[in-house]
Amino acid sequence: MAILVIKIGSSTLTTKQGQLDVTNLTRLVSETAEIIKAGHKAILVTSGAIVAGCEALKLKEKPTSIPEKQAAAAVGQSRLMRQYEKAFEIYGIPVAQILLTRDAIADRERYLNARNCLSTLLEEGVVPVVNENDTVAVEELKVGDNDTLSALVASLIGAEALVLLTDVDGFYMESDEGVAYKAEVVEEITKEVEGFAGHAGTQMGTGGMVTKLQAAKIATDAGIPVYIAHGRTANVIKKIANGEKVGTLFKAKDKKPESRKRWLAHGLSVKGSVTVDAGAVKALSSGSSLLPAGVKSISGKFKIGEAIRIFNPAGKEIGRGLTNFGSDEIEKIKGKKSSEINTCLGFEASTELIHRDNLVML
Repeated sequence: MAILVIKIGSSTLTTKQGQLDVTNLTRLVSETAEIIKAGHKAILVTSGAIVAGCEALKLKEKPTSIPEKQAAAAVGQSRLMRQYEKAFEIYGIPVAQILLTRDAIADRERYLNARNCLSTLLEEGVVPVVNENDTVAVEELKVGDNDTLSALVASLIGAEALVLLTDVDGFYMESDEGVAYKAEVVEEITKEVEGFAGHAGTQMGTGGMVTKLQAAKIATDAGIPVYIAHGRTANVIKKIANGEKVGTLFKAKDKKPESRKRWLAHGLSVKGSVTVDAGAVKALSSGSSLLPAGVKSISGKFKIGEAIRIFNPAGKEIGRGLTNFGSDEIEKIKGKKSSEINTCLGFEASTELIHRDNLVML
């Protein structure tokens, strides 16, 4: 048994006329029902609410302002869920609507509540249908796109695979001769790989290959393999569930971190960063906490308890964690020995800048 998180993009659910593609939605539901019958479990992260709302409101183009998007999403979400409910009902499978915003993932208690809810639904044979809560989300609460949301959901539930269904048949790279080719497997998402992402998006969607790579990075960091495949390929979900070669596979890191580490890695909004020396890199790699002595510089303004990035001397992000000091305090104690911290700050303080229990290496 495996849990698959399947993200269905706007382009996969939109006809050439800009309407909700109920035919393709029904086909994808049929494939999902097949893998559930085979013993797998599935969570759908679906776009399409705004498309369905635009159709109902007779809008020719996707809204641009937040109030217009919220109105279209409010009208379209119930229409979209009705189609999923009708399609799954044929197979005797109930569905549940889950609407999330960023704070439901960033807050540890709400994160655990969301995970427990999803786990219970899966155990009861229900297919959770997840979307961002566009009707209430303001900028600071938005995840931003359903590619990222699907990766966060996959990490939250500890899925065995994340499937990103879109309007291309995989991730394309270029040979040394400049010839484009579809990569069957991507071992690691490097700067070179990111350079091939381009900036293509669709009229009704919110992202392109860039957001899919960002999602793949989140999921693979969490030990979850990612597939990018065409959402109109026959039996695409079934083939992926059966381990067949479809689209592009982004390989996961060898070991799946435990739940709290996955949350630390990508569940939180990052407020700043520190750059550390080679000695600190070595210590962190062996499982130690981050001490102020290893910090060379800081960036951003942040408070105690907020999430920050950790960069090595070459400027590569190597970890994230919850800081025991604010940025102003770190300026005073960076590079200092543990015995000097209290004198520099004028009060008794922790010796760790980030304790290893609140730190995850990437």
